[in-house]
Order: sequence, then C-alpha cells, then structure tokens
Amino acid sequence: MKPLETDRLILRKFIHDDFAALYSFLRRPDNSIYSYFWPDSEEGTRAFINESIDNAEKKPCEDMQYAAVTKTGNVLIGSCNFVLASDSNMGWIVNSDYWNQGYGTEMGIAMLRLGFEEFCLHRIVACCDAENVGSYRIMEKIGMRREGMFLECRRAHKQSLKKYSNEVVYAITREEWELRN
Repeated sequence: MKPLETDRLILRKFIHDDFAALYSFLRRPDNSIYSYFWPDSEEGTRAFINESIDNAEKKPCEDMQYAAVTKTGNVLIGSCNFVLASDSNMGWIVNSDYWNQGYGTEMGIAMLRLGFEEFCLHRIVACCDAENVGSYRIMEKIGMRREGMFLECRRAHKQSLKKYSNEVVYAITREEWELRN
C-alpha cells in the first residue's frame, strides 16, 4: 500500500500514533453519525488502527485504509478507504472541523484515481446512508452517478429513532472517469 498525494493531503498507512487524533473526532456524534462501522470507543478505535496496519502489510493489500493528513501541519483530518473486490468500493470520513473545505472531494478523487489508474478497474462503487447529504454530494462532485436506493437495508444511524435506514449507491465506470479527466 503506497502513500497517495492530493493538492493538500497525504494519504498514508495508519500508525499507532494516530490514535489520539482519530479517536478525538470519531467519538463525536457529528462525525460518525451515519457510519455504523466507524468505532466510537477507545477500544474500537485501537482495533480499527491495528486492523488497518495489519491489512496494509498484506500482499496483495485488498482493504486499504488511508489516514488523511494535511501537508501543512501534518494534521490527521480523516480517513478514506478502497476495497478491491468483484465490486470494488470506496469511502471516507472527514473530521467535521474540516467539512465544506473540499477535503472529502480530494479523498474521493484520489480513491478513483487509485482504482482506475493503478488497478485498471472497470467500475467503482460507493454508498452511504440516504440521509448523509454531505457524503453523496461528494460522490456527485467526483462524477459518480446514483444507481439506486435500497430501503431499510442498513442499521439506522446512531441518533435515529428508526431501527433501519435507506442506503444510496453511486458508481462510476472507467469510461465515465476518462471522459471527465
């Protein structure tokens, strides 16, 4: 798993020293409300970092979790991931202190570039809770198109009174990517 670079970010492997910064924003409900798989406990965050480090060492690495750190200041502001599978998918989380500054868009573009230019994939998918407007707007900004909505297919977000929530699925093909770039 090689590091990646965007205009303002370095996307690198997680290290154990990332715990304090990652936990400081994952434990805040505004950051992880829509992601039932992001840890919000100390134990869960440590396990996530350990698993990310272990996965990064696998050859081939098929579950790439990147720590997103600013080039100026070396501040951990989020994470993005890319999973190589029959239907390769990607995702991201950004510390809410850095929302609406284009960092999620940079991470999304970097993941698409990785999938299409490094792994020569035909199609990449991303999904999110249907109420997570910020996330699906990023998908739209980076050229992905909505393919569908699955009703009540995932656990509802952490502050919901409902048991299940809807999921929207976006995708982009290599041809669509190349037409944009």
